Amino acid sequence: MDHWTEGDIITNGMRMHYYRTGGNKPPLVLCHGFTDSGRCWTAAAQALQDAWDVIMIDARGHGQSEAPEGDYGPVTMATDLAGLVQGLGLGRPLVMGHSMGAATTLNLCVHFPELVSRAILEDGGAYDITALRDPATAAPPNPVEQWQGKTLEEVLAVGRAQSPQWSEAELAPWAQAKLDLKAQAVAVMARPRPPWREAFAAVRCPLLLIRADNALGGIVTPENAAEAQRLNPLVQVAHIAGAGHNVRRDQFQAFISTVRAFLSQA
Repeated sequence: MDHWTEGDIITNGMRMHYYRTGGNKPPLVLCHGFTDSGRCWTAAAQALQDAWDVIMIDARGHGQSEAPEGDYGPVTMATDLAGLVQGLGLGRPLVMGHSMGAATTLNLCVHFPELVSRAILEDGGAYDITALRDPATAAPPNPVEQWQGKTLEEVLAVGRAQSPQWSEAELAPWAQAKLDLKAQAVAVMARPRPPWREAFAAVRCPLLLIRADNALGGIVTPENAAEAQRLNPLVQVAHIAGAGHNVRRDQFQAFISTVRAFLSQA
């Protein structure tokens, strides 16, 4: 990692931070999930940097990026990402996103098709938010308040207890990202969200939807994945068994092999 660089770029009226592996290789932009940060892709970037110039972004309100007031929806985040792609002169990069980052990636494909050549969604994009929660249950906890006042070691202890199968290389940036999360980012949890079916139908580049086991926490169902494929012949689906919502953290080698196979078709 010694040769990796990091920097900032002004996009959509805010300062976005990014990390980059570098090299004269095809660019691959990685978009993290809610409460994570660009550094949460470190293990994946290390595994992919031999073939790709990996750029890991901090979304608005996350990591080292600014946290403006206002909208934190996927179209706004896609606009943030579009500005970074243009500002760094990446042309039409490969783009991969997890969860919230998958929604960002999907909307980049829809609203800025000239800025993406091939896309991957890690357990995101093709799901109905209302189906994930019982309306009779309480609202989800505020993640900023959840971690407020805790030390890094205390957050790490929670992570180790919740996900004992994760490597320390995954847990360390996951924990730091929780402490770096800004209060404004909670706006991500606002409803409603753009209809995903219309978005998938509008995609004009090859797209891989990676789904996991719903019994382990995966949010994209087999039915929704199949519907996404029916809506658009450019959509491919891969199921990684033994993984939950954090597919790459649960089944790292299978995830990287799946990603490599798809990206190598470019």
